[in-house]
Amino acid sequence: MTEQKFPEPTCGALIFNKEDKIFLMKSHKWKNKYVIPGGHVELGEKIEDALKREVKEETDLDVFNAVFICFQEFVYDPIFWKKKHFIFFDFACKTNSTKVQLNSEGQDFVWVTIQEALSLPVEPYTMKTIKEFIKKFPSGF
Repeated sequence: MTEQKFPEPTCGALIFNKEDKIFLMKSHKWKNKYVIPGGHVELGEKIEDALKREVKEETDLDVFNAVFICFQEFVYDPIFWKKKHFIFFDFACKTNSTKVQLNSEGQDFVWVTIQEALSLPVEPYTMKTIKEFIKKFPSGF
């Protein structure tokens, strides 16, 4: 594997179901903390297309109505299993799906309210996304 030469753009999805609960999954890549699904943006791919693709690959959920929440810089933070420099673009979105099928990146998942998420062992970047969502959308999504 070659050494990273540039920051990697990534996208993440704060997914809301019909009951207004959010999807969080535990990931070994994030020291078994809860995270939102997401991943890298491929060359030539639009961020929203990457968001839909990554969510589908990791959870088998289909998402829609993506709304930008925030961006974050991640520079070699040891919370991740590899030394990486990411730029996160995080979105809120909806799903009508009920069937979740995790790929190897997720070990477990929960559907919780935003308030319940605040008391779970959530990795810091996901927690910031949740808090930014609450600031931007105090009445909900």
